Amino acid sequence: MTLMLNVTDASMSLTQLLKRARQGEDIIIVEGEKPVARFVLLDKKNIKRAPGTAKGQIIIADDFDAPLPEFIQEAFEA
Repeated sequence: MTLMLNVTDASMSLTQLLKRARQGEDIIIVEGEKPVARFVLLDKKNIKRAPGTAKGQIIIADDFDAPLPEFIQEAFEA
């Protein structure tokens, strides 16, 4: 999950933001409506992944593994 908050709120709750980053959450700091910084966990090897969390968000076309059009194949043969 991604949390977005403004600079003032981020500066007042730095300890809490670090705790959330350690739990694997991305935190984006914005000025006005423009994103300017991101807090992320640097060592992600300890985060436990939960299978199925992207269910329904990824769509693979029915022709995903169909051959490429001939003009593209010919371009790579030359």
